[in-house]
Amino acid sequence: MSVSFRATLLTLAAAMFAAGCTVGPDYRGAPQVAGNAIDTGKFPRAGEGTDSQTPRVADWWHALGDTQLDGLIESALKQSPDIRVARARVRQARAGLAGNKANLFPTVAVDAATLRTRSPNLSALSGQGSSNAGRGPLSLYIAAFDASWEIDLFGGTRRSIEAASAEADAADAQLADAHVQLAAEVAQAYITLREQQESLAHLTSSEQLEAEMFELTQQRRARGVASQLEVERLMTQLDNTRAQMSPVQASIAESLDQLAMLTGRSPGTLDAELSAPKPLPGVPETVAVGDPGALLKSRPDIRAAERRLASSTAQIGVRKADWFPKLSLLGSLGFAATDPSHLARKENGTWMTLPRLQWNILDFGRVAAGVEGAEGGRDEAEASYESVVLKALRDADVALSRYGHQREHVVVLRRVEASAERASTLQQQRYRAGTASMLEWLDVERTRVVAQQSRISGDADLLKDFVSLQKSLGLGWQSSAAPAS
Repeated sequence: MSVSFRATLLTLAAAMFAAGCTVGPDYRGAPQVAGNAIDTGKFPRAGEGTDSQTPRVADWWHALGDTQLDGLIESALKQSPDIRVARARVRQARAGLAGNKANLFPTVAVDAATLRTRSPNLSALSGQGSSNAGRGPLSLYIAAFDASWEIDLFGGTRRSIEAASAEADAADAQLADAHVQLAAEVAQAYITLREQQESLAHLTSSEQLEAEMFELTQQRRARGVASQLEVERLMTQLDNTRAQMSPVQASIAESLDQLAMLTGRSPGTLDAELSAPKPLPGVPETVAVGDPGALLKSRPDIRAAERRLASSTAQIGVRKADWFPKLSLLGSLGFAATDPSHLARKENGTWMTLPRLQWNILDFGRVAAGVEGAEGGRDEAEASYESVVLKALRDADVALSRYGHQREHVVVLRRVEASAERASTLQQQRYRAGTASMLEWLDVERTRVVAQQSRISGDADLLKDFVSLQKSLGLGWQSSAAPAS
C-alpha cells in the first residue's frame, strides 16, 4: 500500500471520527405556555351542551346531518386552489429535505471528451525549410470519473437536515390548517345561504298573506266597511315586504357564487344544485370539546409554530458550524488515449486524490453575526409559538362562550316566535270577523314577521357559532400521518 493511499485512508478515518460532533443547541421541545390552563384539564367557558370527550379531528360537519353540506366540503378539500397551493408547498419542503439529506454523500461526475487538434508548421513561420513541418490532425479521447465529498465534521449539514425536516413538518401542518379554514368557510357560507333562503321563504309567505288581506280590505272598502286609510296602510305594508325581498335575493346569488368559488368552480355552477330552499341543519345535542391539552395537539397552526421553532433552533447549529474547519475530499480517475479502443489500458490511466482543509480564521465577525441572527430567529419563533398558543386558547374560550349563550338565546327566540304566531292567527281571525281594526292586525303581523326573522337569524347564528367552535378547536383536517381520533 502506497504512502499517499495510506495517508488518504487515515484522513478519511479521522474525518469519520470527527463527524460525530454536532455543534449548536439541541432542540428540547417547545416551552410550556399557559400552564395553569393546561393543568385544570378543562375550558373555563365550557357549559351545557358540551362534554370533555376528545373530539375527532376530521369530518365534524357530519354531525349536522346535511348531505349537501358534506358533499360541498369534501369537494372543496379536493378541488380548492388554496388546498393545491398548500400541497405544492409541502412538496417543495419535502424536496428541500431530500436535497439536504443528499449533501451527506459524495458527488460523483462522469466526463467524456474528444479532442482533435493540429500543431502549426513552425518552419514555415520562421522562413526555414520544411523539415519541421507541422504535425497532422491529432485525436485524443478522454474519459474520467470525478468525486467530491465535504465531510460533515461539526454537524452543519446534519443541522441543515434537522431544520429542513422541521420545515417539512410545518408545511404538513399548514396544509392541515388550510383544511380547517376551508371547511369552516364552506360551512359558514352554506349556512348563510340556507338562512337567506329561509328568510326569503318567510317573506314570500308574509307577502302572500298581506296581498290577500289587501284584496279583502279593498272589497270591504268597496262595500263602505273599510276606509281608504286602511287600504293605503296595507298597501304600504305590502310594498315594504316586497322591498325587503330584493336584497335577500341578491344575497342568495352572492352566497351561491361564494360556495362555487370555495369549491374551485366558476360562478353559477352550483345554482341548479342549491337554488331550491332547504331548512337549516340542526346542531347536535352535545359537542365534544376535549380540554386545553388536546387543543394543543389538534390545532395545526400550533403544530406549525412548534415546528418552525425547531427549525430555527437547528439553524443556530448551521451557523455555528462555520466557526470550524471544513474538510473536503476530492478524487479523480481518468483515461486518455489517441485511439478509443486503448482507453482502458493501464498505462493510459491517471488518478488524483486531494484532501482539502479550509478554515476561515479571520472573518471580521461574519460568522458571529450569522449566529446572532439565528439566535434572534429562534427567539422570534419561540415568542410566535407562545402567541399562537395563547390566541388558540382565547379563540376556544370565546367560541365556547358564544355557543353556550346562543343556545339559550335560541330557546327564547323560539318561544317568542310561537307566541307571535298565535297572536297573529287570533288577530287575523278577529279582523276577518270585523271585531278588530286593521291597525291592530298590522301591529301584530309586524311583530310576527320580526319574531320569525329573529328566530331564523338566531338558528343560523347558533350554527355559525358551532362551526366557529370546531374551527377554534382546530378540527376538520385530514392527514394519513395522523390518527382520526
